[in-house]
Amino acid sequence: MALHQISSSSSSSSSMVLLSRSSATPLQPCASLLPGGDRWSSSFSSLSVFSKKNKMKNLEMNKRRRTNFVTRSSLETPVEVVVGQVTEVNKDTFWPLVNASGDKVVVLDMYTQWCGPCKVIAPKYKELSEKHLDVVFLKLDCNQENKALAKELGLRVVPTFKILKDSKVVKEVTGAKLDDLVFAIETAKSS
Repeated sequence: MALHQISSSSSSSSSMVLLSRSSATPLQPCASLLPGGDRWSSSFSSLSVFSKKNKMKNLEMNKRRRTNFVTRSSLETPVEVVVGQVTEVNKDTFWPLVNASGDKVVVLDMYTQWCGPCKVIAPKYKELSEKHLDVVFLKLDCNQENKALAKELGLRVVPTFKILKDSKVVKEVTGAKLDDLVFAIETAKSS
């Protein structure tokens, strides 16, 4: 993989170097690497850079349409679903994994790291994944990086569990209600 410096800038508050792959495609997004421990993120349609002062700059890059997907996250890290385990997803890997699941039931746990009820139900959600081996269990940290996907899925409260079948949301459970979640999974499996 060849990376080329396409621009560089520095100021008294931060410095940044943008790197591009030699043949950037929708499956190979560009990334921004910030020295000094600053955050970076990448996506297919825009690149968000967060400086040390939390100022966000949007740089429009690689405006190609997403056509073919390989289930990969940023910087070509493959993501695979393991039966009996919960798989962490993000804005780049969620829909490709859901689409690859075909007619299987997919359960998505939408949580935040600061949410108390989310922390309480997490071990029980993991147990459900070990029990229902014919269901794909995913979890999405609804942080700033995944905010657009959370909004697209209609997140209003955390935790929220979305049950999908054939790439469509068929059930929703809000709150840490294990019995309601189990009932929703069983209902989706039987339909």
